[in-house]
Amino acid sequence: MSMLDRRLQVLIDEDRWTRLQQAADQRRVPIAVLVREAIDEQFPGDAGVRRAALQAILEAEPMEVPDPDQLRDELDAIRGRLSA
Repeated sequence: MSMLDRRLQVLIDEDRWTRLQQAADQRRVPIAVLVREAIDEQFPGDAGVRRAALQAILEAEPMEVPDPDQLRDELDAIRGRLSA
């Protein structure tokens, strides 16, 4: 994890504060952790994009793939067309 070196001050209403406090208490973490997680979820960096792509792959329906020899032949044919 990167070093935390920026401070952010945000004013929120009582309802939002209460929801944050309840969630933080339930998870036994500081409210700051919840805020950082919310930022990461809403505005993912490169790691977040990669994580979402991996999750999409893991959730994808299984599909048929050719046997390894046939796949190798297809890849060799593609490489031959690209280098020609």
